Amino acid sequence: MYLYFCLMLKVHDISKRYGQQLVLQNIGFEVPVGSTFTILGQSGCGKTTLLKVLAGLEGASSGMVHFNGQDILALPARKRSFVYLYQEPLLFPHLNVFENLAFGLRLQGLKTAVLRPMVVQMLEQLGLAPQSQQMPHTLSGGQRQRVSFGRALLIKPRVLLLDEPFGALDTATRTTMQQLFGAITEQSGITSVFVTHDLKEALTTASVLGYMDKGTLTVYKDRARFFEDERTGARQEQHFWQHWQTPEEGAK
Repeated sequence: MYLYFCLMLKVHDISKRYGQQLVLQNIGFEVPVGSTFTILGQSGCGKTTLLKVLAGLEGASSGMVHFNGQDILALPARKRSFVYLYQEPLLFPHLNVFENLAFGLRLQGLKTAVLRPMVVQMLEQLGLAPQSQQMPHTLSGGQRQRVSFGRALLIKPRVLLLDEPFGALDTATRTTMQQLFGAITEQSGITSVFVTHDLKEALTTASVLGYMDKGTLTVYKDRARFFEDERTGARQEQHFWQHWQTPEEGAK
């Protein structure tokens, strides 16, 4: 039991100020290893700032962050093994798809003979095996985002931080990427914090749901409480409720 409670990301009372402006106020949540904590919120509510604090790109004004009992805020960004992804894939334009995926593994010192089967397997999971030798500029937006996502997963980060990563994609591609994200993260057991302003995306990606407003965060014990909170907009979307209720809930 003790081991179970240690195996998680724990954020305690994180606050962030820019001068006199309080951007994050006493943010706290826990994410069990292998789960996705999705935060819904509109632009300017503090979602991106929170991810940057977790990634080490911004410093916290106060609070603590622990992963499996280790103090993360005491570590520089490069030593946290937290990967931050956002809308722009930022692939290396001079490297083909295979080498973009392999880049982080090569930095870790893995030889080609060792990393090749890992990259090939990821290409198959991403549905990009036919594009392995293509250059980034020849790919669609969804394909580039898949490469960026796969490259992050291959280095096995402790936590994956996703800042509206599919926001620039068309509706059909975005839905496909949400499904792919769910399938691969569940298979790999990766821990994620996912922020979005889209209700459907929040419901699609989340193991645990949160709502952020003006720098404060509400964490919901279950989906029913998320739907009951008028701020989320979920109550007005009854078809989502019907789609996402469990068989046990539907039987009540």
